Amino acid sequence: MSYMRKPKIVHPGLKKNALGLTRRDYEGAMSTLCAGCGHDSITAGIIQACFELSVEPHRVAKVSGIGCSSKTPAYFLSASHGFNAVHGRMPAVATGANAANPDLYYIGVSGDGDSLSIGLGQFCHAMRRNLDMLYIIENNGVYGLTKGQFSASADVGTKAKKGETNEQPPIDPVLTALALGSTFVARSFSGDKEQLVPLIKAGLKHKGFALIDVLSPCVTFNDHEDSTKSYAFTRQHYHPALEADFVQPADEIMADYDAGAAIEIDLHDGSRIMLRKTAPDYDAQNRGLAFAYIKDKLRLGEYLTGLLFVDEDGRDMHAVNQTVSQPLNSLDWDAVCPGSSAMPGILSRYS
Repeated sequence: MSYMRKPKIVHPGLKKNALGLTRRDYEGAMSTLCAGCGHDSITAGIIQACFELSVEPHRVAKVSGIGCSSKTPAYFLSASHGFNAVHGRMPAVATGANAANPDLYYIGVSGDGDSLSIGLGQFCHAMRRNLDMLYIIENNGVYGLTKGQFSASADVGTKAKKGETNEQPPIDPVLTALALGSTFVARSFSGDKEQLVPLIKAGLKHKGFALIDVLSPCVTFNDHEDSTKSYAFTRQHYHPALEADFVQPADEIMADYDAGAAIEIDLHDGSRIMLRKTAPDYDAQNRGLAFAYIKDKLRLGEYLTGLLFVDEDGRDMHAVNQTVSQPLNSLDWDAVCPGSSAMPGILSRYS
């Protein structure tokens, strides 16, 4: 597949981050997706989040499978590492890469077909292992590359562009993630940059598996009146769970204000944010209540968005398996291959 490169022209007045890089340094090739595709808005959100976090592009590994969504890693962070896996097998590639070098940021971009159909088993095991990565599902309810068949996330009763009605119950990635123990679960909408960018930042900084299910309408096959994944339907049934932002760790900023109240905070970069404490009936650290609340909203046809659950105490794959602290590619040869003399000691651990 060929990609058109963007002209490398940088205006001298562009804002720079802590690394001295501009937003242009986080871009990739020209998008070949349909004009108006929600996936391009997600790409823009990833670019903005990495720029604002001052992430070094060469310390990012982006992985994907097959589908419209899996093309998008070509459109951001051209100076990062990348691997386009076969259909549904992206989590296995991410697991192997992370096992060898945990010092990188891992961004997996997948689709509802790639993750919830052929790749469901691999998706589940990545969460079970609490693989340290940001996993973004660009969810449009259809197979866009094969002309709009229903995917596993299509809702019962939704109609295809050609008129067929889906009767199969959907697999909801958020409920699946909560049931399987994911330590960071969020949902957003491709057209809500104010909510999506902070979630991407938080997911990148989370130690463990961070899932963001992003409702991303397909303008070609699934943006019509009878679709529950269209722009109009999503905006009509949009239900934010809470107002949240993400602040890069630095000297602690203290704030004291009442539940339900708002307060303006001066941040380290000189900007300001308005914080509002969450409603008392939602607890993003209670997995069971989050599951029940999300399911109740889905019964009403509402997609609960925002940070839905987080567990900051969960152990990631390396902590569980007690791996070495150094990346494997930086170990000496003798440490990786100690020779036959070390075999009796290794075997004794299993006797």
